Amino acid sequence: MKLLIVIDMQNDFIDGSLGTKEAEAIVPKVVEKVRNFDGEVIFTQDTHGENYEQTQEGRKLPVRHCIEETEGWQIRKELKPFIRTKWRKRTFGSIALAEAISEMGDIESIELVGLCTDICVVSNALIIKAANREIPIIVDSSCCAGVTPDKHNAALEVMRSCQIEVI
Repeated sequence: MKLLIVIDMQNDFIDGSLGTKEAEAIVPKVVEKVRNFDGEVIFTQDTHGENYEQTQEGRKLPVRHCIEETEGWQIRKELKPFIRTKWRKRTFGSIALAEAISEMGDIESIELVGLCTDICVVSNALIIKAANREIPIIVDSSCCAGVTPDKHNAALEVMRSCQIEVI
């Protein structure tokens, strides 16, 4: 089985409080990727509570985003028809998701797309790689966007260095 993980394609990261023009530009590409993917698709959803400002992340990144059940927290409307499995995560990378993938068995490859390349995509790619070291991990760079183009490219280089295939 092939697995596609769509990382945090949420309104706040696309055109909300942390949105970028690069994130907006990948939406049609991600929709097309999901629509044509021959395998299982898992969506992750960055999830914060009302106490965001009191968390370590909130102190280091003082921009309210992805507060549970808000419009910004929702996965982009163009992708909603494709959601079968959704994984809420309260951290950049999800150890629990990597462990769940390990228990699936018979996975041929794992591909990641989404936002933000330099935060949640790279974190999840590395954690999944560590937990599933013999499964090929692929990141489609045309379906990812970073906080800035430079940070996007830097994260892609880090993933290449860690034997993640970047296409």
